[in-house]
Formats: sequence, structure tokens, C-alpha cells
Amino acid sequence: MITRFEELDWQETPIGELTLRRRTEPAVGQEIYEVKLGDEYLMSSLFTVAEEELSNLGLAAVDGDDLSVLVGGLGLGYTAVAALRDERVSSLTVVDRLGAVIGWHQRLLLPVSAELVEDPRTSLVEDDFFALVRTAPSEDHRGYSAILLDVDHSPRHQLDPTHADLYTAAGLRALDRHLAAGGVFALWSDDPPDDEFMVEMHAVFDGAAAHVVDFSNAVTGGTSSNTVYVARSRGGLEATTGAAPRSTS
Repeated sequence: MITRFEELDWQETPIGELTLRRRTEPAVGQEIYEVKLGDEYLMSSLFTVAEEELSNLGLAAVDGDDLSVLVGGLGLGYTAVAALRDERVSSLTVVDRLGAVIGWHQRLLLPVSAELVEDPRTSLVEDDFFALVRTAPSEDHRGYSAILLDVDHSPRHQLDPTHADLYTAAGLRALDRHLAAGGVFALWSDDPPDDEFMVEMHAVFDGAAAHVVDFSNAVTGGTSSNTVYVARSRGGLEATTGAAPRSTS
């Protein structure tokens, strides 16, 4: 039996005090892992449906096999592990700015850590994803089949104001240089679909769509929603869409 709250790790980071804790959640009667940045809750293992759908919807839109996937933001690891469960994925690179988060998984502190780090397809890289995609890729880079991003709360609510340029047409064009022909960009957001951001997406990508992913909220007893944006790099076929979540374009 564990205490109601158990702090597994605390570290000072460039963006604030980062805490990983485990607690019991009476509403569901199970252990929950949570990440806080200062006094702000970043993520919880109680709600992982949309994080997994980021991978599922993004990779469903990619044609072919031997997929190379880049994930921006490691967090609790659910997006990355969902990508690994697609047998077409041959390599998975996960970039996180915070070495502390990578260390959690290397120390096997989280429920999916072993599945993630023990898979030979996985590479965990400590780097700034946003700085990385601003930089032109090397000439011999083949391009990623998919880039899956889950760092900020939404295109309008960033953890760091320096991220804001990515959510403009210019920033998305810079990211697009890292995709293979017909590759897919997918983005998680905590906000409802954003019409102004969709204008930026349509300016750069083909088949851009905003999928509303609903999931049961055991704490409130109701339904909560996140958004997953999916779009295909120009030059490829239009992005395919999943049937289960509601879609708004």
C-alpha cells in the first residue's frame, strides 16, 4: 500500500520546478502518475486516450512501411509507446528538452517505461524540439514519415513563449522540411479546434483536419475532450482520417 501522495522525483529545470509523483485516485481506485511544473499540472496517467490517439491518428494517415517517426515531447511516454505498437515503425526518435524526463524512463519509474526503453527501435534525445525543427535538415536526411508533437497545451497556450513561432505558417514550413514526401504532421491540443490555427495549417499542408477526441473523465463523471490535428506534407496524397473520433476541418 502506498501513501496518498508519493514524490518520485523533483528537479529544478530551465522552465521551472518539475515534479513526478504517484498517488491513489479514489474515483478509480488505482495508482495515478502525475507531472507538475511549479504549481501547474502538465499531465496525468489517468487521461491518456488523446495522447495515444495522437499516434494512432497520425500514423493511420501515413502510407507504406519502414516508417521513421519523430516525437516531440516524451512526458509519461504514452504517445511514444502507442507509435511503437504500430508494426510498420522501424525507428522512433523522441526528443525532450528536459533530461529529467528522459531519466524517469531510463530508471523505469513509469508504467510504460520498460516497453519504451527496451525496444531497440527507440532513441531518446535530450534537445529542444522547436530549435531542432527551425534548423534545416542535413542533405542526407531522408525525412520522417511522421512528426508527432505533444509539448504545449495548445497552439495558443505554450509552456514557453519561444515556441509560438512554430504555430505560424512560417514555423510550420520549417517543420515540413523535416518530413518525407507525403509525411504526416500530427499535434495534440488541450483546447477545442482552433479555426485560426487551421488557416495556418491549410497554408502549408494538404488534408489538414482537427479531430476531437472524447474520453470518459472518472473524476468529474462526465466526458472530456482534446484535439488532435493531422495533416500531410504537400506532394503526397490527402491525409486519411480515422472513423471513431469526431472530426472538424
